[in-house]
Amino acid sequence: MTTAPAFAPGPPDAIDFSRLRRVLVIKLRHHGDVLLTTPVFSALAAAAPGVQIDALVYRETLPLLAHHPHLNTVHCIDRNWKKSGLLQQARQEYGLVRTLRARTYDLVIHLTEHQRGAWLTRLLKPRWSVAVQRRGLEGFAGRFWQRSFSHLYRGSASVAPGSPLLFRHTVEQNLDALRRLGLHFDQMPPLLLVPGAEAETGAAQLLAERQLQTGKYILMQPTSRWFFKTWPVAQNAQLIGTLLARGQTILLSCAPDGREQAMIAAILAAVVAQHGSMPAGLKLVAPDQTLGQLAALIRGARLFIGIDSAPMHMAAAMGTPVVALFGPSSELTWGPWQVPHEVVTHAGKPCRPCGQDGCGGGKISDCLSTLPVDRVLAAIDRVDPVSVQA
Repeated sequence: MTTAPAFAPGPPDAIDFSRLRRVLVIKLRHHGDVLLTTPVFSALAAAAPGVQIDALVYRETLPLLAHHPHLNTVHCIDRNWKKSGLLQQARQEYGLVRTLRARTYDLVIHLTEHQRGAWLTRLLKPRWSVAVQRRGLEGFAGRFWQRSFSHLYRGSASVAPGSPLLFRHTVEQNLDALRRLGLHFDQMPPLLLVPGAEAETGAAQLLAERQLQTGKYILMQPTSRWFFKTWPVAQNAQLIGTLLARGQTILLSCAPDGREQAMIAAILAAVVAQHGSMPAGLKLVAPDQTLGQLAALIRGARLFIGIDSAPMHMAAAMGTPVVALFGPSSELTWGPWQVPHEVVTHAGKPCRPCGQDGCGGGKISDCLSTLPVDRVLAAIDRVDPVSVQA
């Protein structure tokens, strides 16, 4: 009698998630990138109940994870360490490594191509570790990277330009790290952002001061640190004017960056020029609002209007419907995740998404500068029919 071989789907080197005690997830990128990592924490918590999950991020992105229910500790790297001199920077780096080593991680998940992750993984010596394959790394650098991790997964850094893998959503690519370890999903985890009690209180106070009610306003953030992703001042002002004429209330926000505030000032000036004075239905978020307060304000909005930026991902995490304008970046890779939304792009620009910082690197994207207002209004009306009413 012949016994049939056992069928074992998945990678032959899959790990046993039930044996995990502590996991470190490394994501050294910008705010939006960090927020798009949160489904990994949820998936780990579901697969390994009782596991302690830590994160390592840049300090400025800490507010996005500070109250995350699945995280035990969020470790931070401060970009300002390098400004304090080599000796002080070395002390800070050494202290971080000592703290991380004391946690004795079973698994390290490195979700960028940052070389620091390879060094840290070697120093921490976890039983398992996973990172993205890196295309084009040769010689010592290539061997060092590959031998730093027990598992490598295929991501955008491992494929040639034009590959379909480049246009999978970033959340999916992050979850590929877990798939490579043997974990698969019946349902995709959502983004998760918890503002915290203090932020909720601050947001409630701002709404009260501006006489705004939850669900009765549209939050709009037209700015970004990457200005080649922004829609021009004139179109923003025209859109705001049309929505105000319909009787809508708009809460306008931006980051505390001086250039972003200057853009908001220019939009306000254009709106005032249209109306002769500041319309009563247009309110401003103070630029010193925290990320947590902004998240709470976005959750209270009926609709979020913005561009490919961290606040757009915050809206998705808060469950607020989104209308997002996309130019050079790909909505397939960076679009709103698991929330009712419309993405507005320029149908007459087959060159997009190009991934460039403006046409020819000139910091201005024609696919956005020529995007007509009526296309955006039509998307708003589909996502939020209430906005049609005057």
